[in-house]
Amino acid sequence: MNIKLLLGAACCFAAVQTGFAQATLVEKVVKKGDEVVIPYDKYVLPNGLKVILAEDHSDPLVHVDVTYHVGSAREEIGKSGFAHFFEHMMFQGSDNVADEQHFKLISESGGTLNGSTNKDRTNYYETVPSNQLEKMLWLESDRMGFLLDAVTQKKFEVQRSTVKNERGQNYDNRPYGLVSEFTSKNLYPYGHPYSWLTIGYLEDLDRVDVNDLKNFFLRWYGPNNATITIGGDIDSKETLQLVEKYFGSIPRGPEVTPTVLPPMHLQSNRYASFTDNYARTPMLIKTYVGVPQYHKDEAALDCLAEVLGQGKTSILYQSLIKTQKALSAFANSSTSELAGEISFRVLPFPGNSLAQMDSLLGIALQEFEKRGVTDQDIEKFKGSIESSYINRLQSVSGKVSQLAAFETYTGNPNKIGEILEQYRSVTKEDVMRVYNKYIKGKYAVTVSVLTKQGSMTAAAQDNFKIDSSTYARPNYGYTGLKYAKAIDKFDRKKVPGQGKNPVIKVPDFWTKKLANGISIIGAENTELPLVNLIIKIPGGHLAESNDTSKMGVAGLTASLLNEDTKTRTAEEMSIALQKLGSSINAYSTLDDITYSVQTLKGNVKPTMALLEEKMLNPLFTQEAFDRIKKQKMEGFKQKRSQPAAIASEAIDRINYGANNILGRSSDGTEHTISNLSLADVQKYYDTYFTTRGTEIVVVGDVRETEIVPSLAFLNKLPNKIVEIPMPAAAPAIEKTKIYLINVPKAAQTEFRVGRVTGQKYDAFGPYYKATLMNYILGGDFNSRLNINLREDKGWTYGARNSVSGNKYTGEMIFSSGIRADATDSALVEVLKEMNNYYNKGITADEIQFMQSALLQRDARAYETLGQKASFISRIQSYNLPKDFTTRQNQILQKITKSDINAAAKLGIDTGKMNILLVGDKEKIMPGLQKFGYEIIELDVDGNRVK
Repeated sequence: MNIKLLLGAACCFAAVQTGFAQATLVEKVVKKGDEVVIPYDKYVLPNGLKVILAEDHSDPLVHVDVTYHVGSAREEIGKSGFAHFFEHMMFQGSDNVADEQHFKLISESGGTLNGSTNKDRTNYYETVPSNQLEKMLWLESDRMGFLLDAVTQKKFEVQRSTVKNERGQNYDNRPYGLVSEFTSKNLYPYGHPYSWLTIGYLEDLDRVDVNDLKNFFLRWYGPNNATITIGGDIDSKETLQLVEKYFGSIPRGPEVTPTVLPPMHLQSNRYASFTDNYARTPMLIKTYVGVPQYHKDEAALDCLAEVLGQGKTSILYQSLIKTQKALSAFANSSTSELAGEISFRVLPFPGNSLAQMDSLLGIALQEFEKRGVTDQDIEKFKGSIESSYINRLQSVSGKVSQLAAFETYTGNPNKIGEILEQYRSVTKEDVMRVYNKYIKGKYAVTVSVLTKQGSMTAAAQDNFKIDSSTYARPNYGYTGLKYAKAIDKFDRKKVPGQGKNPVIKVPDFWTKKLANGISIIGAENTELPLVNLIIKIPGGHLAESNDTSKMGVAGLTASLLNEDTKTRTAEEMSIALQKLGSSINAYSTLDDITYSVQTLKGNVKPTMALLEEKMLNPLFTQEAFDRIKKQKMEGFKQKRSQPAAIASEAIDRINYGANNILGRSSDGTEHTISNLSLADVQKYYDTYFTTRGTEIVVVGDVRETEIVPSLAFLNKLPNKIVEIPMPAAAPAIEKTKIYLINVPKAAQTEFRVGRVTGQKYDAFGPYYKATLMNYILGGDFNSRLNINLREDKGWTYGARNSVSGNKYTGEMIFSSGIRADATDSALVEVLKEMNNYYNKGITADEIQFMQSALLQRDARAYETLGQKASFISRIQSYNLPKDFTTRQNQILQKITKSDINAAAKLGIDTGKMNILLVGDKEKIMPGLQKFGYEIIELDVDGNRVK
């Protein structure tokens, strides 16, 4: 039931008296029956701030989202990247929040936070234990109303450098990272706000000054251009009073009117090409003009994209991938506030040209026209959409984000039912109609991505030149803006305290040991009609140590387990699952083959029947084997072009040695994969599939008495003991060395610094204490390493040090992508921070911060089905007591400086570490030679260069 209070003759706005600014109740929405709805109350403050409150007492959490209706679409030529840059500045402190304190205050509250910017909006959000709500509102309001005087030139320069590093990491320094940027500037008219990416151009970032940035804030960051959405374990009345207290006095900003642009039209087919510095395989991208967000044709276009190029039943999969003409082929319809795009991306198999891919794409569309849309297409599309929307509502952050987006773009938070109805109402005729309207006979932009190494030419000769002659610079009203601060009746400098700690309820669970050797652990949760299962069968990468010439066979087997069965093709299986809104996926890990299953409560039985078929009756065909094998072979080329992937594999090889299974990639090598046969896959399945040692995790809206009988089919698996070899110990490190892998022209250097500690996972002993020790060094945003390298120096988008452990070993690794010209300086700082921690240890303030942060974060630990599954799975795998987190917290509460310092002595030794740097040798080698360490050059496969 939707109860609305609307301004007009029929009824009046309801003013809520609280002693601060008077909020006006605009709308109240409550749930009725089984309808899919997120209940909320919507208010507006006199300064224009929209307030949405959504009570949800299922977990002791609160999620706060502040969305400003401004993104990169409010920028102009020559000043791109402002919106995203400003997102970074919003975390740099305000009048009453010191530099670097925003992250710290939320972390020590047991919370998590972030911000994001897209074309049309910027949002800031945090999830915290419910007793920390007032502090979050104080933080958000302080930067909304009291930011500019805290913006200094130094902060500005550091964050500009950080944004440049983000661009380097996510765009400039990765394969196909520039595809979207290049496509956008060739698709949209010059000056159109979607013709550049949100990240902006480096030259524009260099051009901007701190006053430009301040004007951007004054123009767009007023409360009348914002929505605050608060959901979770709240009292709506008390929360409204707090919102009014902290936000009500902030003055309105300049009025913001909607952007109105003429619809997009292409007058001819455009062809454009560029050479990618990192890609090893060329790519074809064809883009048509689509529709804006919430357009009446959006649902039908989403269905069309699925039919054309998503999943094994799609037209592109059948015509290009299955026939081994393309490595991948994908179709997508994306929408934003002002425009939309329908795009196709194709990676050809070796030997096929981009011109051929362009021709084959056209033939595939002709095949679709003849085939049309089937009832089955519609049925499976609707099943998957329904499941997708319900899954989004698992977390309070998911619910709040949905409400905030609906309000920002449409002014109606209660949009979910309407949108679901649009998807449920899609017909075959609708899908064919939008195909004819937006694709058939329409012009497109075709981009050819070429490689440095290859000789392949573009799909067609470039024929489009960007025309800047008609550009009219927009007048956004930056002239004469003035900064007016709020005047309050309370002391903003006083940090709000916290309420009473919420009661954190660890998930109840049941366990069962079956006679066939299977262990089951389950947790019932009735909040949503969803059920998740994880089935782990011993094997995986470790099993390959029995014969290292077969490395990669576990992963190849898992891929084939997602293909045909003896009674259905992979396509038929995909259709059956999508109709149910279910998914079943097999994959290989270090020591098992895992099946991940998701389904709606009402479809558990038919989903289990399909799982039985996939597990017990796989059909390993030569056709599927050859296709997947070729894809994996091409995948090796792709990995060699990705510095981060090169670094992550090479550090394992360095740390564990080339002959240790832990030092070898679970993907295998080109040599081992090329020599595998279909018989090897069948042998792996026959050898390792057993009930003995198999573990099952069940979470969701299902009882033990319901699910256990549905798993009886597993009795048909062999009941045999399978020995999984234990990996050998890592070799000792005699002295620190630098290992260098050359990636010419790399914009960043990938760092991996660390060693094998040998500390296996334990819940209460040395390993657990090592994780506590590492929290301050590199395990949190506020850690010493990240604050130094990102926040103080601006050399990286992020730096972290990880302590990890499993049943077999443990390691400590520092990782980061560092600006190339700061490589040697950054290495100095990394080693300095480690040495300082090793020699001087942790401070009393740092211990207090760590305890506060970690003791409260359990409120966020068990919210979603995935989190519950992870919790009980750890109990199962390591045979932990039910109260292990309580016992950990008791250790944490009593931890001393000497305990942490002892853990640091065990884990950190800069005299015996492996330093791996993947970057431009010509640029970084001179600086590295100054350290005096032996420098060993490796190739991209981790082999020593002779």
